[in-house]
Amino acid sequence: SGLAMGSMLFLMASGMTLAFGLLRVLNLAHGALISLGAFAGATWWVVRAQALPDTVWGQWLALLPAMLLAMSVAGLVGAVFERLVIRPVYGNYLKQMLVTVGGAIILTQLLQGFWGASPIAVPRPDLLRGSLVLPQSVPWVGGLALEKFRLLTALFGLGVYALVIHALERTRWGVVIRAGVEDREMVEMLGHRMAPVFLAVFTLGAMLAGLGGMFWGLYQEVITAHMGDELLILVIVVIILGGLGSVRGCFYGALLAGLVNLYVGYLLPALASVAVVGLMMAVLMWRPRGLIPVADT
Repeated sequence: SGLAMGSMLFLMASGMTLAFGLLRVLNLAHGALISLGAFAGATWWVVRAQALPDTVWGQWLALLPAMLLAMSVAGLVGAVFERLVIRPVYGNYLKQMLVTVGGAIILTQLLQGFWGASPIAVPRPDLLRGSLVLPQSVPWVGGLALEKFRLLTALFGLGVYALVIHALERTRWGVVIRAGVEDREMVEMLGHRMAPVFLAVFTLGAMLAGLGGMFWGLYQEVITAHMGDELLILVIVVIILGGLGSVRGCFYGALLAGLVNLYVGYLLPALASVAVVGLMMAVLMWRPRGLIPVADT
């Protein structure tokens, strides 16, 4: 459960980490994009699942397009947001904070106006209910029960992490992005237009936020217009914990935060809400720049 929660936190935090680490953009409207993805994907899943056969394939035919829809809607809104709001304030952190907070308020109010302010129940598909029990013949872990939804979420988060790291470190696209952050003028003199590249990075971050929001909605089985704002605090804690702008640090920080949150919630429920913040403070006292700073990646 802790690894699954950490994977969902990584999906939501990785987009904000990419925007800050590669574009130097502090996007405080990221929480609204999380809520948008949850509403776009999860509500479509609820409607579509009722129209398809109640079989494994029928549920996959409803779930996979819902994931794509969550990513597409959040990505489209993120692209428009970058073009109209973020692009004029690149390099000015104060203005970024002001305009992104304003954008978050507008997006949240639009969500409330379209879907309403009341919480919406999102039943998890039967496909992802129940557990897989490992055979007793497996050494050490025989008989262990793994919940299907949490197992899928953990594997999905690991896959997204591997793809993002590969794209940034092993592809020409990733080299251009990192070089453009260091010296945009020089990269443009070499024939690369950085504006479309930065737009693509911001859009990717918004898509990951939307996907993470949908997974979180299915995890909680309820969505609200303010769920992203509530998660934004946890997302920021994860980013600081891992190291500002570090994708690797974000991944390990998210997993650590998920495990600590659930373990403390199990042992001392009253302290669950402050456990991750306490973890962040302890790590920063040991490593002030986070677990894996950008300079170390």
